[in-house]
Amino acid sequence: MNEGEIGAVMREGMLVMMQVGGPPLLAGLVVGLIIALVQAVTQINDPAVMFVPKVLALCAALVITGPFMFASLSHYTTTLFDRLVAIGGS
Repeated sequence: MNEGEIGAVMREGMLVMMQVGGPPLLAGLVVGLIIALVQAVTQINDPAVMFVPKVLALCAALVITGPFMFASLSHYTTTLFDRLVAIGGS
């Protein structure tokens, strides 16, 4: 395995990491901004008001994007193991 292939594996790993981590982080960000705006307008400064909607949004994002995340990680792992076998076999 040369430097180009190692770079390609690392690049693919970073893309998979963004695909898997992006949707829950984005959902938490959007809900956090909306709740922060509502808290600023209504002047309610209770941490529990921010916590519960964020947890619900993260759970919903994981349920909705879970199959995609699993397929993405499964494909990357299979590809990585195939490359490892190809290296060990030569």
